[in-house]
Amino acid sequence: MAERERHLGHVEIRRLRTLDEFDATLPLQRQIWGFAEADLVAPRLFAVFDHIGGSCLGAYLDDEIVGYALAFSAIKPDCTPYWHSHMAGVAPHSQGLGVGRLLKVRQRSDALAAGIDRIEWTFDPLQARNAYFNIEKLGTEVGAYLPNFYGITSSELHGSLPTDRLVVSWNLRQPAVESRLAGNPPPLQAGTVRIEIPARISAVPRDQALRVQERVRRQFAGSLGAGLRVTGFERTASGGIYHLNS
Repeated sequence: MAERERHLGHVEIRRLRTLDEFDATLPLQRQIWGFAEADLVAPRLFAVFDHIGGSCLGAYLDDEIVGYALAFSAIKPDCTPYWHSHMAGVAPHSQGLGVGRLLKVRQRSDALAAGIDRIEWTFDPLQARNAYFNIEKLGTEVGAYLPNFYGITSSELHGSLPTDRLVVSWNLRQPAVESRLAGNPPPLQAGTVRIEIPARISAVPRDQALRVQERVRRQFAGSLGAGLRVTGFERTASGGIYHLNS
């Protein structure tokens, strides 16, 4: 713990503003996701998103950029504005230090300062670590399940699987969100429906991983379609469990 706190004391979250700063995200994209050139988000798009009122943040550890979060302005059909957080990641050698949390906390602060009450993003439902972080640590709410949303990508993390995604909403002013960010999550509510996932889907052989994904897709489609909602995510020795209730 002391070593972790020592590193965290040197982390600085900065607003990315210049093309050189945007360029610095390219090596991170390759390190975190293993993207081929065609799947990289071009630095010029960071400039666009920053210009139109989004958020481009970098996490620096001893002046080395080790993570970033990219969000852009969006609007709901009922004309409600929000931010869509398109990408957020931390370099492998700096994961587990709380850098991701610092990025999201700063993103929330900047959104509120801009008059934005909601941030949405997508994540892979088969990534147990992300599920726990998004649901239990941040207090996001699952809104939808999108099959193969981005198509097959070059990312090693995606393992040539269809890019199924959960859409989550982070309602920034909710007391439940503030409580979780303060380190006071509510007790886990056991689900009437439980959706289990392995700890590391990337370690599962592809044929088996496809079967896991198809099962999870069916379970979410049926449960969300029936009006159930995700009320928690439980970490287990073998992976994790989504808990859903009415």
